[in-house]
Amino acid sequence: MAIDAVQHVRRMRGGAQSHLMRAADGHFYVVKFQNNPQHLKVLANEFLATRIASHVGLPVPVVEAIEVGDWLVRNTPELRFENAGHCSPCLPGLHFGARYVCDPFAGQVFDYLPESMFERVVNRETFTGILALDKWLGNADGRQAVFWKNPGSRHYQVSFIDQGYCFNAGEWNFPDLALHGVYYRNHVYAHIRGWQSFEPWLTRIEKFPTHVLNEIAGEIPPRWCEDAWDALGDLVKEIMKRRSSVRALIAAFRDSSRQPFPNWEGEAVSTQQSAFSP
Repeated sequence: MAIDAVQHVRRMRGGAQSHLMRAADGHFYVVKFQNNPQHLKVLANEFLATRIASHVGLPVPVVEAIEVGDWLVRNTPELRFENAGHCSPCLPGLHFGARYVCDPFAGQVFDYLPESMFERVVNRETFTGILALDKWLGNADGRQAVFWKNPGSRHYQVSFIDQGYCFNAGEWNFPDLALHGVYYRNHVYAHIRGWQSFEPWLTRIEKFPTHVLNEIAGEIPPRWCEDAWDALGDLVKEIMKRRSSVRALIAAFRDSSRQPFPNWEGEAVSTQQSAFSP
């Protein structure tokens, strides 16, 4: 059931030109609109991939369908998109909302945290799990993360946001390049010493229940999929097939010229480029 947006707070950075909005349930959501500059299907991708990540046990926002009424759009000049010097209004209707990771007026949220402060991130080991998920779901973008903390705390939490380019954005295919879907700094992978470092997330992916994926897909508003239910069904089947490929995709990144896992033990890291490498 959709939640009504009641107040615009501010514009957000990023290619989708999302907006932070307060909703009727009292929470704040980063809202991606159907007519965003990227693609309509990124709303479906965000919903599907984020719900899957939550089921796997990764720190991602709560996601909901957000209803933005015509009155709110007409009376909020900031609800617009800017492209090449032209402005166009956000459409009213049913849009994607990711709950903001903390109180936007009290907590602190950062897109970047210096390597020297990374030890303060209490759930930093989840970078391993999100890597496995991004390889599974074919994230064609770099991995996006935010670091946040509550007032007075010295420690941060990481939350993984922006799953819109899973399934290769609006293409719904899987190019599977070795450097797709990875974080841009290697220090987040320094704790990886072998396949055991990917648990419990890797096993949860490989055993992900078909009925759960079907249930999540069934909650996606049809318009977000361009009413292409057959295409969504094919995507779900391909996602399930790919569960058995995740280790090979991780190995392709491991063996790439970037050499992201310097502390890998046991199985030798090949110097040869994998077939998945760019």
